[in-house]
Amino acid sequence: MSDIRASAVHTINTEADAVRHLLTQLTDDFEKAVKAILASDGKVIVTGMGKSGIIGKKIAATLASTGTPSFFMHPGEAYHGDLGMIEPRDVVIAIANSGQTDEILKLIPFFEHNKNVVIAMTGNPESTLAKHAHYHLNIGVEREACPLNLAPTSSTTATLVMGDALAVALLTERNFKAEDYAVFHPGGSLGRRLLTRVQDVMRHDNLPLVDKTTTLGDVIIAISDARLGIAAVVENGKLIGVITDGDVRRAMAKYKAEFFNIQAQEVMTRTPKTILPDQRIVVAEEMMRNYKIHSIVVVNEANEVVGIVEFFNVSLAG
Repeated sequence: MSDIRASAVHTINTEADAVRHLLTQLTDDFEKAVKAILASDGKVIVTGMGKSGIIGKKIAATLASTGTPSFFMHPGEAYHGDLGMIEPRDVVIAIANSGQTDEILKLIPFFEHNKNVVIAMTGNPESTLAKHAHYHLNIGVEREACPLNLAPTSSTTATLVMGDALAVALLTERNFKAEDYAVFHPGGSLGRRLLTRVQDVMRHDNLPLVDKTTTLGDVIIAISDARLGIAAVVENGKLIGVITDGDVRRAMAKYKAEFFNIQAQEVMTRTPKTILPDQRIVVAEEMMRNYKIHSIVVVNEANEVVGIVEFFNVSLAG
């Protein structure tokens, strides 16, 4: 193994060990911290300096996107006016591996005066920050992955994992669902899939509608012109069946020379799969996969055809 690869293996193993070591450091304070956040009707303010601050930004973002209102506050800016953003009902997560970072310690008197619940994340339970916090989450590591044992590596990974553990515990307790996540991520693929409705992607003009007495020759034309692979058979404006291009091919094989005299009602599927326009596209996608079909007729409450949705458009929306 080359020295370069050996270095990578050492780093990964060291940081993995640090994460596993967190399990031995979990105390009742973790559960109490989660309950304190759940009990608060305010925000979670995450603060940290340097590399801890960078990790703190990610923790705040994860909390915010999973149902816990949160934002990151730089401790230096806080000391010069940003403390005005903190209300008494807010919970503060203060991160400092040493627990002795000056910029963080300067904020403690304000937190105490403001009566904020403080959750400290440090690697030293005997530090000033840990002792002045209501709850302490121990993120201590035996050593950094850095060969000099100086650059924050294992410690920042441990901090990030502890923050993720908080976020996941909170979203679990809040019964946070995929639909809730999508609301906070409308621009992402999950958001599009969960928030987009069938009516947003369905084809609603020039639909291939045929009468039950339409001959299969004309049905072929309707299917070909619409390029949807399907024709909807209607009577008095109501859907009574569908004919797919597969149905047409099977009818050709069965009826041969009589094919062009056969009417739509003789080969149509009389109990087709349908969907309402206000259903989410994930429902349409699941139906298509389960029933191995490529198009679904969209009907309203009166069973009138209002559109057709294709698997291609559903996939694009995701």
